[in-house]
Amino acid sequence: MQTDLARILSVAGQHGLFRYIAQARGGAIAENMETRQRKVFSTSSRISTLADIAIYTAEGEMKLDQVFLALKAALGDAEAPSSKGPEKDIVALFRKAIPDYDAERFYVSHMRKVLDWYDQIVKYASLNFVKEDEPAQEA
Repeated sequence: MQTDLARILSVAGQHGLFRYIAQARGGAIAENMETRQRKVFSTSSRISTLADIAIYTAEGEMKLDQVFLALKAALGDAEAPSSKGPEKDIVALFRKAIPDYDAERFYVSHMRKVLDWYDQIVKYASLNFVKEDEPAQEA
């Protein structure tokens, strides 16, 4: 199964990630990836797709799918550290995975959020991402 990050949503003020289901009259219908509960978000909700999110590096920006794959390469078969873990462990992981990240603009709070998302993608989807020029294959 491939994961299409354009259909995975982060909603401000909501815990976890959501899978886009359909357009609603006043917004979007999405399903929480963990609890599988569906919810309607209004057009005033601050919704971001994971495909639109990138982190700052010395060369520019790195899309989230590349960040997730770099984390996977750095971790190998080990589990990611908890996002609530010590700051030094989280920073060490990102230094290993993405040595050229821009520490001036990519903060530890951002790293914690990315680790939360990484953990949810690993548990409830896959790190096999849809390429931008190909449609998603349903399993």
